[in-house]
Amino acid sequence: MITNKLLLSVLILLPSLLFAQKKYTVSGYIKDVQNGETLIGAAISVKNQTKGISSNQYGFYSLTLTEGDYELVGSYVGFQSLVIAIKLDSDKQLNFDLVPRTALTEVIVTAKIKDANVKNPQMGKFVLPIEQIKAIPAFLGEVDLLKTIQLLPGVRNAGEGSAGIYVRGGGPDQNLIMLDDAIVYNTGHLFGFFSIFNSDAIKNVSLIKGGMPAQYGGRLSSVLDIAMKEGNDKKFQVDGGIGLIASRLSIQGPIKKNKSSFIISARRTYIDALTKPFIKKTSEFNGSGYYFYDVNAKVNYKFSEKDRLYLSGYFGRDVFDFVNGKRSLDVNIPWGNATGTLRWNHVFNNRLFGNTTAVFNNYNFTFQAEQNNFNIKLASGIRDFSLKQDFDLYPFTGHKVKFGGIYTYHRFTPNVVSGRQDSVVFKPLNPQAKFAHEAAVYIQDDWELSDKIKVNAGLRYSGFQQIGAYKIYETDADGNRKDSTVFTKGQPVKTYGGLEPRLTVRYAIDDETSVKASVTRNLQYIHLVSNSGTTLPTDLWVPSTYRVKPQISWQYAAGLFKNFDENTYETSVEIYYKNMQNQIEYEEGYTPNTLEDTENFFTFGKGWSYGTELFINKSRGRLTGWIGYTLSWTWRKFPGLNFGEKYPAKYDRRNDMSVVAIYELNKRWKLSGTFVFGTGNAATLPQRFYLVNGILTQEYSRINEYRLPSYHRLDFAAINSPKKNERRKKWKTEWVFSVYNVYSRKNPYFIYFDQTGNPFDGTLQVQGKQVSLFPIIPAVTFNFKF
Repeated sequence: MITNKLLLSVLILLPSLLFAQKKYTVSGYIKDVQNGETLIGAAISVKNQTKGISSNQYGFYSLTLTEGDYELVGSYVGFQSLVIAIKLDSDKQLNFDLVPRTALTEVIVTAKIKDANVKNPQMGKFVLPIEQIKAIPAFLGEVDLLKTIQLLPGVRNAGEGSAGIYVRGGGPDQNLIMLDDAIVYNTGHLFGFFSIFNSDAIKNVSLIKGGMPAQYGGRLSSVLDIAMKEGNDKKFQVDGGIGLIASRLSIQGPIKKNKSSFIISARRTYIDALTKPFIKKTSEFNGSGYYFYDVNAKVNYKFSEKDRLYLSGYFGRDVFDFVNGKRSLDVNIPWGNATGTLRWNHVFNNRLFGNTTAVFNNYNFTFQAEQNNFNIKLASGIRDFSLKQDFDLYPFTGHKVKFGGIYTYHRFTPNVVSGRQDSVVFKPLNPQAKFAHEAAVYIQDDWELSDKIKVNAGLRYSGFQQIGAYKIYETDADGNRKDSTVFTKGQPVKTYGGLEPRLTVRYAIDDETSVKASVTRNLQYIHLVSNSGTTLPTDLWVPSTYRVKPQISWQYAAGLFKNFDENTYETSVEIYYKNMQNQIEYEEGYTPNTLEDTENFFTFGKGWSYGTELFINKSRGRLTGWIGYTLSWTWRKFPGLNFGEKYPAKYDRRNDMSVVAIYELNKRWKLSGTFVFGTGNAATLPQRFYLVNGILTQEYSRINEYRLPSYHRLDFAAINSPKKNERRKKWKTEWVFSVYNVYSRKNPYFIYFDQTGNPFDGTLQVQGKQVSLFPIIPAVTFNFKF
């Protein structure tokens, strides 16, 4: 009887209980009020509550709450927080227009999401505001976001001045570097001393080096996701700069105010123009020179609050010419990238956001030389066509689901050589172009189980198929071809695939402390194979084939994250272990050969890396910056190299430390400095010298048995923003004074051995000598904006 009464009471109260728990969704975009740029990763939170969400790659957010009155807070790094009161009694659309903080408010306004680094489950993620990147001292005054990334723990450079990055023991090809969703295969200008990314065209830079989310794939080590600016949709704006070796100019503005905008940004170096006066017309080298240029362009159109279209592109080239009139030699070496991205955003409803992307990218390298009547040409490259569909689903509070898929058609061109002698044209039997399909589908959920536990769980399935036209040759013991298997156009040659689980867990100890752990499995189907003796960007991108297997890695990481003094100081300690299978190197004694397929000279092995990373970041106040330290080991083991014994990878660095400081002296002056220290690069050096039939012969050490001297360098910069002229209020100018390598440290670039004397009379001497590239280099850059 009592049970029946209780059941009746529950049935009577159930409608009112359900009504009381009725939920509604508020969604919209978060933008910069001054130029209409959407803000990536901005936070929308409920005041005095733990509930909140961050905006996606296009500034869209969706937050589901129970019916009631709320104060929503919009916040983003470098912007003043905005609080909007809302009565949530139905689904609503609400946009946040945030105001950038000024020099006067920078010290006192907290624009950063409270405890974001502690509460977010993502590990090893860094988001660098472009204005912070511009404040850091730059080589020859050229702002370089890749060199800034090198200052973070777990990331190291490839050598003096190089823009390449090596993350947690991985090679340069193991980093997924994207510009507006287009993969960038070659990231360097001037043989790697500058990156291809023009800071004036960049809006957002994020690096993920641990716990890679399932939406990303195709690489083992890290993701560097770079978003271009969309263009000011409020007013026309011109930005530019005149530097020591290059100048740049950007123009942006509305096509239709608040609805459509564009940006065009260009940069060119004038090294060729600066050196030309010093080369006499009578010189045998007259006509030699080098320059690079790049162009970024983007246009967007908002059809409605639910539909937006973006078209963006990049085109960059390096051109090196060498002329020797005395020998009638003319060498021309152009190389570079071209990318194009078309994206359509569609809001299906207030909980489902979709993005469709089509991408074209092309990288090519050409070497052409002519002497008298003889001409030779060498070409290589890679071309992709991609289609991608992504969805962001916000089903209910505590869940943010992302799912989608991607397809890419690859065309790989190996070293293809051709030539001409007078009227005779020759095309030796070169390796063929290789073709492949690559595809993946994924799903992930950012799930807040409770105030203490938050999980990001994802699963990705990827596949790769090499297709024809293609030939597999059978050879005899001497390498002579005796038979072949022919695959026609589109016919499958070899197929690979596999699951890639991703899991990151965060446990909050208190509001300012958390521990995190992650495990990820990654597959990589395309590979960059380099020869240490190469000095030009001739490294080859090759696909997985019937002989070359995909690289596979498992990475495990755990860390403690702690903030102090109301988020003024952010600290973290992370440990990691990464195991890598199917690593590729050239076999011992290999020399570049354009007449054979490079696959015939590959050797395969494994690698592993482990270490600890410490990060201390001061994010508020007049003095900001960070200290990063990494203690790590990186090993490789190949049955066909180093007698089958393990050896340190060439980018193994035991100790690596970076210190970055930025100080607001006053309204007009900003000072900054960086100090870097690292264990010297591993090196293979000759140990003994012999005379064999009158020829001096070297016997080398085991692979990377020696270490070059430690690397360290101090850089300094001062930025002066002159007082505005009353007659030119719209103009904003600044002078950037920078000094690279302040105390002129002679860091080793490489070591060579000089021979003097005669081996036959006992006077032969062999002495190792160190080559250093850059002493102290001052630079001045003038920037303007109106």
